[in-house]
Amino acid sequence: MSDRIATGMKVRRSVLGDAHVDRAEAAKTPFDEPFQTLITEGAWGTVWASDGISLRERSMLTLALLAATGNFEEIAMHIRATANTGASKRDVLEAFQHVAIYAGVPRANHALKIAKQTYAEMEEATDD
Repeated sequence: MSDRIATGMKVRRSVLGDAHVDRAEAAKTPFDEPFQTLITEGAWGTVWASDGISLRERSMLTLALLAATGNFEEIAMHIRATANTGASKRDVLEAFQHVAIYAGVPRANHALKIAKQTYAEMEEATDD
């Protein structure tokens, strides 16, 4: 295993949690293994592992970029990750307000809807 993959797995687990990464690893097939390696090395082992900005800031940027580009599928996952990155609900709201101004209200509105639902699920899970 390369250093970048090892670093990527460590960062990925710290941000997304062991349960999420374990599920993703269990679902990996020979078909998507090259893709999983790419995101582990590139996204997690390079970008997220950089000490140029904090995990909190990366979390906010990631959520804003996902919303701004209409890639809503990963917003819930990254909202859950805020529990590990230190990005607060206020941080997320501020990021989505930027999306509204610079990329469009409908995208920000949809991202906020996903965030509200995900936060409610997270709170419900901690109440159990």
